[in-house]
Amino acid sequence: MKPHYLDKANPDVYAAMRGAADLVAEAASAAGLSKLLVELVSVRVSQLNGCAYCLDVHTTKLLAAGETARRLGVLPAWRETGLFDETERAALELAEAITTLPAPEERLAIEYRVREVLSDAEFAALSWLAISMNAFNRVSITSRHPVRPKP
Repeated sequence: MKPHYLDKANPDVYAAMRGAADLVAEAASAAGLSKLLVELVSVRVSQLNGCAYCLDVHTTKLLAAGETARRLGVLPAWRETGLFDETERAALELAEAITTLPAPEERLAIEYRVREVLSDAEFAALSWLAISMNAFNRVSITSRHPVRPKP
């Protein structure tokens, strides 16, 4: 069975998603979030969802933003290291909660924890970033977007 690329089947819908993603990027910038933090969250969400295509795209962007191979390598176990600062830890915890949707009591406890670190603008921008990344992961997974060898 050949892949069914949703972005090609309904280009106007995909263009609207891209437009929303551009607004999310603007909100992240306005909130003062670094490109590195934005890509760190994008990679972590894509790891949780198992989206190879998005992992390829955002790992490349993360490394270009200055991320180290060491931190990238331990990202799935970020809680077990001291390599991530307080803001990064809050952003990763929030993104994981939005992606995995734990029980309501746990989600509320996470929100209280991360709001002690993140400003309202950071919280909102990171929430939209995780929501947007989850949507793009699902488009790429459903479409079976391939990871092609790079020249």
